[in-house]
Order: sequence, then C-alpha cells, then structure tokens
Amino acid sequence: MSGKHSHTEPQKFEIEFGGRPLVVESGLFAQQAHGSCTVRYGDTIVLATAVMGQKAREGMNYFPLTVDYEERLYAAGKIKGSRFIKREGRPSDDAILTARLIDRSIRPLFDSRIRNEIQVVLTVLSWDGENSPDIPAMLATSLALSMSPIPWKGGIAGIKVGLIDGEWVINPTYSAEEKSDLELTLAFTEDKKLIMVEAGANEVPEDKMIEAHEFGHKHIGKLFELASKVTESLGKEKVQADTLVEQAIEETEEETSEELEQHQQIVREVVDQNIDTYLFGHPVLSKGARKAKMGELRALAEEKLIEAQVGKEKRSKALGVFDAYVEEHITKAIIERDQRVDGRSLTEIRALASTAGLLPRVHGSGLFNRGETQVLSIVTLGSPGAEQIIDTMEEDVKKRYMHHYNFPGYSVGEPKRMMGPGRREIGHGALAEKALLPVLPTKEEFPYTIRVVSEIMGSNGSSSMGSVCGSTLALMDAGVPIKKPVAGLAMGLASNDKGEYKVLTDLQDLEDGKGGMDYKIAGTEDGITAIQMDTKTEGISMDIVRQTILQAKEARVEMLSAMKETIAEPRAELSEYAPRITTLNVLPDKIREIIGPGGKMINAIIDATDVAIDIEDDGLVMVTSTDAEGAKKALAIINEIVREFKPGDMHRGTVSRVEGFGAFVAIDSGVQDLPEGIKLTAHEGLVHISEMAPYRVEKVEDIVNLGDSIPVKVKEIDDMGRISLTLIGTDFKFPEKPDGPIEPRGGYGGGHRGGGRRPGGDRGGNRRPGGHRPRRD
Repeated sequence: MSGKHSHTEPQKFEIEFGGRPLVVESGLFAQQAHGSCTVRYGDTIVLATAVMGQKAREGMNYFPLTVDYEERLYAAGKIKGSRFIKREGRPSDDAILTARLIDRSIRPLFDSRIRNEIQVVLTVLSWDGENSPDIPAMLATSLALSMSPIPWKGGIAGIKVGLIDGEWVINPTYSAEEKSDLELTLAFTEDKKLIMVEAGANEVPEDKMIEAHEFGHKHIGKLFELASKVTESLGKEKVQADTLVEQAIEETEEETSEELEQHQQIVREVVDQNIDTYLFGHPVLSKGARKAKMGELRALAEEKLIEAQVGKEKRSKALGVFDAYVEEHITKAIIERDQRVDGRSLTEIRALASTAGLLPRVHGSGLFNRGETQVLSIVTLGSPGAEQIIDTMEEDVKKRYMHHYNFPGYSVGEPKRMMGPGRREIGHGALAEKALLPVLPTKEEFPYTIRVVSEIMGSNGSSSMGSVCGSTLALMDAGVPIKKPVAGLAMGLASNDKGEYKVLTDLQDLEDGKGGMDYKIAGTEDGITAIQMDTKTEGISMDIVRQTILQAKEARVEMLSAMKETIAEPRAELSEYAPRITTLNVLPDKIREIIGPGGKMINAIIDATDVAIDIEDDGLVMVTSTDAEGAKKALAIINEIVREFKPGDMHRGTVSRVEGFGAFVAIDSGVQDLPEGIKLTAHEGLVHISEMAPYRVEKVEDIVNLGDSIPVKVKEIDDMGRISLTLIGTDFKFPEKPDGPIEPRGGYGGGHRGGGRRPGGDRGGNRRPGGHRPRRD
C-alpha cells in the first residue's frame, strides 16, 4: 500500500476539549502499520494502529473486523498483584467492553462485502487516573483508519456527557463521575449522526436523557474540525472496496462480477415473487416456523439456479444475497404498510409472562418470557467476603454485585460448543448489571454480596433486556430490598435510502437488517438506568433518538405493570436456604484481638462454628452463616473477646487467686460450651479486701476462698483497663460481722488511703503475677 504523503518527522495537532488539552501525534510509533497515531488527553495516552490483510481470507462468509483494546499495567505504574504471574493475561472485562464500544462505533461504516482481515489495536501507554482512555481511544481509532488506505466511510468521534448537580459536563473525570447521575457515551459520524450509545444512569427522566444526547451532539463538532486537519495532512489514498471484492472473486473461482450479479438477480426474482406467500401469509408463525419457511424459499431459489445451470460454488455465492434481500422486503413492508412479520403493530409488545420462586433451593429465581425470548435468572447471596476483587489498569476495587449472562446454543435451536463467556456474553451481562445498579440497596442496608446469573433459555430479540426483567424478578424473590423494579426492551428501526423510517417497539428476528438499529433501553417507571445502541445504518438522526426514547417509555411501563402482577415488591424474608448476616460494631482497636496473632483466633472461630467473618476498618463485624446456632456461638465468642465493662455492671465470677490484699475474680464468660480449639483469655478483676464486705475484713479467706463462684459489681476501670470489683451492693451472702466496733473500710494498711499502693501499683519490691503487690500489714 502506497500513500501520497511521506512524513519522517512526527506531526502534532492540538486543541482544548472539555477544559483539557487533547493532542494528536503521528509519525513517532508503529510506522509499519497502515495507519497509526496517538491521542493524548490530559496525561492519558492511547496508541491506535490499523492494518489490513493483503488478500481476502479463503472460505470467509462475513466481514472479518477485530478490535483489540490492550490495557498495560505500566500505564498506571502498577505490577500485577498475582504472586506468580506478573505479565498481563487475558483482557479484563472492562477492556473487552471498551473494545466492543469501539467495534460497535466503526463496524457500520465498513463495506460488509470485504473479506480482507482488518484489525485495530488500541494500546494504553499512559493513564493519569483522571481521564478515561475510552474517548481518546475512539478518536485514535477513527484517525488511524482515516489516514490509512483501508476503505472506510468514517470518521467518527466520541464524547461523554455527565450530569452533576443538574449541570451538563463534557468528558467528566473519574472523580467527577462519582458525583454524576449519568454516564453517557455517544459516538457520532462526521455529518453528526449518532452511531453508538452506551449509558448508565440514576433514573434519569426521558426528557433529560434526550437533552443529554442533544448536548453531546452540540459539542462534538470541535473534534471533527481537528480530525479533518489530521486526515488532510496525513491521509493516504484509499483502496476502493469494490476493488477488494473483485479481487476476492478472482482469487476464489473463475467468475466475473457481472456473472455473479446475474446469478444474484435470479435469487432476487424468486424472493420478489414468493415472499408474501412464504413470510407475510403466516403472521402468527413462530421463529422456528419462519426459519423453516425461509428455508423453503431459499431452496426454491437454489432450484432456479440449478435450472440455469449454475455450479455449486457459484450457487453458494449467489445465495449470499438471499438473507439481505429478504430483510429489504421486511423493511419495505414496515415502511410502506406498517406490516410486521408477526402481525403486531409497530408499537406493540409481544406476549408477556413471568414467574418468581420457580426453583426450590436457590436463594431467588425469576423466569421472564417476552414472545419467544425466555430468560431464567437466579440470585445467590453470599457473605461480604465473597466480593469480587477487580485489579486492572484503571481499578483496584471490590465488587459486591455481579450479573453473569449465559447464551447456550439450544436457546436458538443450534448446537454450540460450551466454552467460557465470549465478548457478547460479557457485554450483555455488563449491560444488565448496569441497569440494576441504581436500585440496589447500599452495603449498609444489605451487606450481602449478590450474584445474579441469567440463563438464556430462548432467544428471539433482546435477551439482554430479558435478563434485566428476569433479574428484577429474581432479586425481589430473594428478598433483596431493591428500590424499584427495572425492565428493559429493544427498540428497532426500519429505514431506507430515501430517508423514510419507522421506529419499532420490541425488536425481534428479521427486523434488524440493513437500515435497522438495536436501541436497548432499561429503567424504572421514573427514569432510565441503562442504554445501549447499535445500528446497521451510517448513523441516525436526533429526531429518531427522541421518538425512540419516548416510545420505549410507554412500552417499559406496560412491562413493569405485567411484572408486578407476578411479584409486586421484594419478599419480606430471605429464603430459608440463604445465609444470614448478623452485624455488630466494635471499637477499631479491638479488631486485632478478634483476628489474633497471624489470624489464629478468627480462623479458629470460623473453623469451629462454620461461619464467614468479615471485618471493616471502622469496626463493623459481619458474621455470615446458614446455621443459626453457629452464628450465635460465633457472635458470643466475638462479644466475649471485645467485652467492655462499665462501673455499676453486675457479673458472676470465680475466685481465681487469693492474696493478702484481696481476691482476683475471673468474670464468667458469656460463652457456654466453648468450642474445642478456642481458648479465650479470662477477664479478671480484683476485689480489694476493703471491698469484701460492708465492715472491716481481717483476712480474705474469712469472706471468699479459691474456686468460689460469687456475684461481683464493677467499681471502676483505670486508664490501663484494669478492673476493680466489689462485693458490696451485690446479693452476696456476707458472714455475720465480727464482735467489736466496725472500722471504716479502707482505713488500714493496704487500703486505698493507707500506706499501701493502689492495687496494681508498684512502689519497690517484686511484683506478683497479675501486677499487684502483696499487702503489708
């Protein structure tokens, strides 16, 4: 590939955008790539490269575009936390979601007939902790493709819109996003048509969401002014898509493009003559039955090709136009006659059905049906310690709510190898997760870790939005106190080259062809919580955006009403099989006593009582268990470890030592039947001889003896935490007082005002165990 410009020195272009410098530089890195540049925003720098294979891939029947987003931990000054593996491994979920974000933005602007591999690689070289790499990565992708010879109808540019204290913000920083009620990412084409949307929102009303789109639309122009200067200066001559398609035909078989067009025309004529009979003559057919009818129509087209003596390989090429041409007829029927393949009106939702509490032993379950889309969502509640640890370039946090999405082959009636989640599954799971986040209780309100798994049992139109509905049912069935139910559905579009269009409610199969869109919107009755939009157009107008958002609100309210008939609010009680979490607050400096040296104490409690124990730095202790008795015993042990004594408290204890100046009493533990392997240090206090009785006591043994169980009252606690006890004021049965006058208590040597030191003092001589000197009478 050759270009009309040659540059040996890096070229730099700079503007201010969103209050920060945005710098594009090309000519420094990756010179052998067909297009490359860096975009710097603040101190966040992303390198984009674009390359295309020289030849079409053999046997390829789809457009082979890949977008890879590479997080480098060095960009954030981090080393991988694993003890054994220090280099980056598989992409994080966040990296996959960013790659999908960019893929969805650029894919509609390629000619889908191309069979040459095209790869975009985005590498984060520097991250400043404030500016997200997403937006510079999107612009860098567009510039790398635009300045390359790769055929593309771009460019694009992206912008984030935040809503902070009622004010719109362009590209909010991470710290600003924490205060924002909206995180809206928009991608526009050069003629300012919307081509991609991704949003998470805190129940933002429809009118405000439309306003946010318009705000982004208003400010995106500055990026295109910059892009125009870059491509004008650095752009290379484009290879024509038709040239690549022609080369692919020549390399695979001896067939000219004229011959291919003639053969495809035979297919089109068969569809023109029979589509109404095979498709629109049976508006109540299921997806499977429609698929069978389309199979019959396809077979009829192949028969006509055979009659025209078209060879097997050439027939396969000709039939490649079949699906797209059927979709054209479907679009035409919608635009011209308001006719859908299943007989619904343009704003009608398919039949709804739902069930809660379907599975007996799980913590919560919900089954949601919308037409032939069927989703089973299951909730599992765990201890706070079950949180997921996220350690990526941008994050080092714990995640207490997770939604995972599984899409097996049987959901569409096809065999499929069972592997780990692909990019699509990760993306759909993240979207449903985002939709429910705003209505979840806080950790203080509901300390559980929450995992929801959505199993797609049948798919025919927006299973990701079906999983939002299924998750809502399952969470309420589990007794998770969500603030409001959430529902979602996909909106579609039928449009043509004349600019005519119709917006469709509840998109399904065959309605998402060329000129269509998949505009997923989830939310409560009061506002939107998540949006994701992809399109198979070269962008949609703001008029379409407004109609879609408002039309979706009507459908969502209808769906929420139907879901409430199944379960109106979260159940008052958790499942009997769900763990229970009991919390208590301790002084932070007591945490080390609960944990013990090397974790010995806390591990012994966990092993002995079969519970999970989580402790926050502020002293919040959470005990999780499915066994009420185990939890009760664990809490009793912890309470004993952190036990606080106050003057006036009454207790029972056992005399553990007898000295001349008084008796040491081990206060009885609050734990009955201490589990084997756990030894607790007894709380011990001193009953001074002056506190043995309401009269003078000559000898401690006159009142108590070693091993006696006696009632005691806390008199005082000194600054070192030592406990002074008294028998006076308790229900202790005092012996009869001796003959003779009663001396005031404390008026003799060893008393608090006599010649002896206070209990625990040290004025010379050897100390006895326990820190108290013997009384010197």
